[in-house]
Amino acid sequence: MDPCELALSLVGLAFALSCRAFHLPNRNPPTFPILYLAIGALYVLPLPLPPADPVQFPKVAEHLTETQVFYPGSGFRWSLQGVAEVNVGVSAAAILGLLALGLLAVWWLLKTGWKLKSWTLCYGAGSLGKGEGMRIVSVVALLLAIGICAPAMAQVDVAAYLKRDKYERIKISPTGEYLAVTVPLEDRTALAIVRRSDKTMTAKAVGAEHSLIDDFWWANDERVVLAIAQRLGTQDAPFSTGELHAVNADGSRPMLLASPAGISDMANAGGTTRLAPGAAVFMIDPLAGDDRNILVSAMQLTADPQTRVEKMDIYSRNRTTVATAPVRNASFAVDGAGQVRFARGAGFDNVSKLYYRDERGQDWRLVNDEAESGVVVDALGFSQDGKTAYLRSEVSGGPDAIFAYDPLTDKRSPLIRDPVADPLGIIERLDSHEPAGAWFMSAGIRSRFFDEKSPTARLYRSLERAFPGHAVAVTSTTHDGRLALLHVWSDRNSGDFYLFDTTTKQADLLYSRREWFEPAKVSPSRAIEVTARDGMKLHGYLNLPVGQEKQLPLVVLPHGGPYGVFDRWEFDDSSQMLTEAGYAVLRLNYRGSSNYGRDYSHAGARQWGKRMQDDLTDATRWAIEQKIADPSRICIYGASYGGYAALMGAAKEPSLYKCAVGYVGVYDLEKMHKDDAKFSRSWRTWTEEWLGERDTLAEVSPVNFAGRIKVPVFLAAGGQDERAPVEHTRRMEKALQQAGVPVESLYFKSEGHGFFKEEHRREYYTRLLAFLSVHLGGARAR
Repeated sequence: MDPCELALSLVGLAFALSCRAFHLPNRNPPTFPILYLAIGALYVLPLPLPPADPVQFPKVAEHLTETQVFYPGSGFRWSLQGVAEVNVGVSAAAILGLLALGLLAVWWLLKTGWKLKSWTLCYGAGSLGKGEGMRIVSVVALLLAIGICAPAMAQVDVAAYLKRDKYERIKISPTGEYLAVTVPLEDRTALAIVRRSDKTMTAKAVGAEHSLIDDFWWANDERVVLAIAQRLGTQDAPFSTGELHAVNADGSRPMLLASPAGISDMANAGGTTRLAPGAAVFMIDPLAGDDRNILVSAMQLTADPQTRVEKMDIYSRNRTTVATAPVRNASFAVDGAGQVRFARGAGFDNVSKLYYRDERGQDWRLVNDEAESGVVVDALGFSQDGKTAYLRSEVSGGPDAIFAYDPLTDKRSPLIRDPVADPLGIIERLDSHEPAGAWFMSAGIRSRFFDEKSPTARLYRSLERAFPGHAVAVTSTTHDGRLALLHVWSDRNSGDFYLFDTTTKQADLLYSRREWFEPAKVSPSRAIEVTARDGMKLHGYLNLPVGQEKQLPLVVLPHGGPYGVFDRWEFDDSSQMLTEAGYAVLRLNYRGSSNYGRDYSHAGARQWGKRMQDDLTDATRWAIEQKIADPSRICIYGASYGGYAALMGAAKEPSLYKCAVGYVGVYDLEKMHKDDAKFSRSWRTWTEEWLGERDTLAEVSPVNFAGRIKVPVFLAAGGQDERAPVEHTRRMEKALQQAGVPVESLYFKSEGHGFFKEEHRREYYTRLLAFLSVHLGGARAR
């Protein structure tokens, strides 16, 4: 029984006793115990309401052929037919019912002539129904019930977090005639092309189950090339499959350009694809000015492959090798003329090397060797004249920096560096792919430019003034530079897309992502800095329920990864759902996280369950010291590595947390080490360097310390999870049961590393909020 049900029961019992078990004279008004039992029934009984679940998407092909457009203001939005929902929940009905009963009670009291001064618990019901003492008891009991039940009656609209955007990314064609958009579906992403003149969808591309449109490019005025990725769960990082497809804007000449599974001429006509082994192919450059060819990297899907660069004809699939890499696992950078100039990769030892060559056919020369310099250096691009290259380099003692590099003299000149964060992304010139600056993320997103007086910098500064508190990015432009597609977003806004006329300075709204969330009602992400016990400065974000600041129930939310990942200044679903439920949410970028320089990330090597875990503990204690968190109401919850950290935190700090939640987590590091090390020699090296020696991992595996956990635990996992196999969760659950720890669990056999299906996600979030509500007192799911 939760606190609200208990309170209602106690109030009903108190009134029943005071009224001699409902034996009242007929002259009395309706018995108050009956009233309270009715209120309780409203809370616990389901009501016949319209369904709250969104209507499921029909078949992809059907849905994509039913595109319609409408005009909001000066822009237009697209919508897909057949999608409708009713967001009426039980909480709204319960509140209305309570108000109605309250008004009925007041009306009856006035009608029967009761006066406040003569109120007794049960008028004329005998000795227990009279006297000042029972009047006080009645008022106190009523207020107690209202106070306890009010938070529980406020429920979270989970449907808002399950609902998918109609569109994700938009790019304008070089002529401005078309817009290419990605369409998220439940288990895949589709691409649609819309003609701007009449808002008609002219082409579509839909992949297989669990496929994503990793990226897409206008290779010329009429043809789009798209790369495919795969993701087997919502907590899984998408990985490119090495497939490239192409289609004309009018829907003609659809073609599978390359696939590691091989290609047959019947593949695009519904035939069977030949399974002869082929190369995985990845886009390098669309080669502006060349309407037939693109530049791609090609490699066999083997461990630690050799890589080559090829020029591919996007109409015939013909490929010609133009360069081979001097190092394994290579990536490349080209100049404005499409010449391959840089290659960066690593061998079995995972030591990064950067090579440079002046032009095609010349020998590669080593520019940076991590083994000697102690830092990783990567190439970002070239100036238009091809004489200056731009490099990103790690820097000892702080964040990465961007340098100008003269290949003739081997001289590097510093351009920009942020005092806190690494470059988040490169800002290109409007008229070319030449780097012009970079974004940096910490307390918001800041742009920095190599030349603040350049046309690109001046345009961005004017756009930032037009959208205060937001980040602005130009995603694509027309050939003549007149029309630009803008993406505008913040920590309270999932993103708006505008079509911007650089001549008239007019920006027309095309589409708003997740427009059902009102930014003013969304919790902002407040950047924080915490000092760890060893003096290291840690960064992160704090989200608070809107209008609340102190002594709140707190959920500590460690991110997954843990390496190469970091929590961001953005609209975060988990944080927003939890703040809506009444919790403060702490997202710490513990040591090992990326975005804050080499030293910050390398400080987490071999620190699973050790200093990385201490960072989360120190941040939790910081929240208590700042009086943000109520120390008696703190839970730790995470997914993937975050699930590991949640269970390890509960074991390492048994008195700090009141509950723990592990979602698709890993809990047996010896098993993880064994599984990961078998992939390749470089993976085995990585496992030793970052996770640790296998015989040292038992001491930091939560599965071995279930007896130290003294608080309730909720575990959830998918049976098809390849990243964190379900066996981790089953072993953890069994260990907790044997130790006598209260544990709840939720399994879906068909899910992977994070749940995809809407009904599964709804059940998970409903169970999660109910679990937190019991132990911390926040709201439940609607």
